[in-house]
Amino acid sequence: MFGRRILLLVPHPDDEVVGCAAAIGRARAEGAQIFALYLTDGCLARDTLWPWRRKNHEAYVARRRVEAESAAKLLDLHPVGWASRPTRRLWRELPEVHEEIRAAIAACQPDQIWLPAYEGGNPDHDALNALGRLLRDNLSVLEFAEYNFCGGKTRAQQFPFPDGREQTIALTPEERRQKSALLRLYASERQNLNYIGIVSECFRPLAAYDYSQPPHPGILWYARFQWIPFRHPRVDFTPPEEVSREICAYLEARRGEGEAGASA
Repeated sequence: MFGRRILLLVPHPDDEVVGCAAAIGRARAEGAQIFALYLTDGCLARDTLWPWRRKNHEAYVARRRVEAESAAKLLDLHPVGWASRPTRRLWRELPEVHEEIRAAIAACQPDQIWLPAYEGGNPDHDALNALGRLLRDNLSVLEFAEYNFCGGKTRAQQFPFPDGREQTIALTPEERRQKSALLRLYASERQNLNYIGIVSECFRPLAAYDYSQPPHPGILWYARFQWIPFRHPRVDFTPPEEVSREICAYLEARRGEGEAGASA
């Protein structure tokens, strides 16, 4: 089920806890080494913030790094890279992100990749999942459900569309306690983590997605508040269709270089 040398691709510090904290513990118990590549700093870009909040930006970035390092220590993860890009930029920088992943693969020689599901929780998650398509010819790739808004309601640790290959981890009381403690470590994100369940985790081999379409019909999680009539920094106004176009354009470019294309 789990590899012996696992590279965990972390779009934002805290995703390693939200998606797979218990799975990390179980893989380690089986003797796995787990490496983590952090692909954003987890913070909004300074120039997108209200002017009176910009002065504290560097301190907030530093705080997220300390939280991530503390979580990695408790999970016994081995960080192999810390990207300085802000959140909401990963999906716009797929060539650079892909190069960072390939460098990490060369450095730690994993036999398995873990990443978030394509579920509309965050455009960075969805774009990173698509890069998994380019890795699965040579490596086992597992995707972990985090959160989505399929059917118009909050769903945590559930894939929008099961395909029969899902494996669910029912957390033991000790695993629940540990996951709760790890979520509390990310105090800077407390208000964004109160919907995360600690009862189960769910993963499967990377599904065959059509990345030209949003992950599910209806409103995606990150688009829930796009009705707000002004550009609030905390609201992600990313159009889901634009994310799909960026993903497909990059996958098509890679197809021309002999790598996998956009559709299964």
